[in-house]
Amino acid sequence: MAVASTSLASQLSGPKSVSSYSGLRRSCSKLDHTQSLSLFQHLHSQLRLSSSSRKASRGVVAMAGTGKFFVGGNWKCNGTKDSISKLVSDLNSAKLEADVDVVVAPPFLYIDQVKNSLTDRIEISGQNSWVGKGGAFTGEISVEQLKDIGATWVILGHSERRHVIGEDDQFIGKKAAYALNEGLGVIACIGEKLEEREAGKTFDICFQQLKAFADAVPSWDNIVIAYEPVWAIGTGKVASPEQAQEVHVAVRDWLKKNVSPEVASKTRIIYGGSVNGGNSAELAKKEDIDGFLVGGASLKGPEFATIINSVTAKKVAA
Repeated sequence: MAVASTSLASQLSGPKSVSSYSGLRRSCSKLDHTQSLSLFQHLHSQLRLSSSSRKASRGVVAMAGTGKFFVGGNWKCNGTKDSISKLVSDLNSAKLEADVDVVVAPPFLYIDQVKNSLTDRIEISGQNSWVGKGGAFTGEISVEQLKDIGATWVILGHSERRHVIGEDDQFIGKKAAYALNEGLGVIACIGEKLEEREAGKTFDICFQQLKAFADAVPSWDNIVIAYEPVWAIGTGKVASPEQAQEVHVAVRDWLKKNVSPEVASKTRIIYGGSVNGGNSAELAKKEDIDGFLVGGASLKGPEFATIINSVTAKKVAA
């Protein structure tokens, strides 16, 4: 699908029609609003992956994918022993909805502290891992070490690793393959920079990053895809629910066409980028948003619990 591109400022403010959620591809930039709307509706109808057979009933989580709602907290390079003890205490005392997989990714040197004090209700993730077996790789952490200390997931391909550290798509794909082969689940991050969105390249960038994972991984069974538009990470600028949904639909369609319909249906596609307790419920209502990868707000126990519990926004009456 392609619709006419608009500036980010207009995308982030005011009422929006379908044609304003663009920054995706310019190939159909001359389409008028009616044609754009028709195209979007046609694409949407083709992407529901037999949704008619999954009609929601009261109390059932309604998602285009069939996986459980997933919320990850990426603590990044934040925290001390004391602040993390407080955060863990807040999480241990929080009432969390049962039908959500919850994962937190502390800084490496605090994983042991968190693992030994955090409720088993919440799993542990690494923020990164090496591309192969450990050895003479100063400053890195191996998959084997993460498993040894109790981690069950690892975040790979985060924009900060891509654009600050300089990791490329193929290297990230190889990291994912190794982690999966060794038994870790992978939170596979994709997303475009601001200039790429404004140039109409959102889909191109996301699909390129997806292909690098698809070319390398042995299976999609333990992969969660995190769509994180780089322009929304830590900036306070959140993709609107419609903008996020539009990309999530396209990602699921890419999986359907390039991997398999089964993988497209069962792979969870979560959103990340300035998610907080105030916007998570509206984002969660979108059919193809299967959860969140949360940065700054995951450092605040009560707010992170609110985001986890936004799964209730997905529960719909028949």
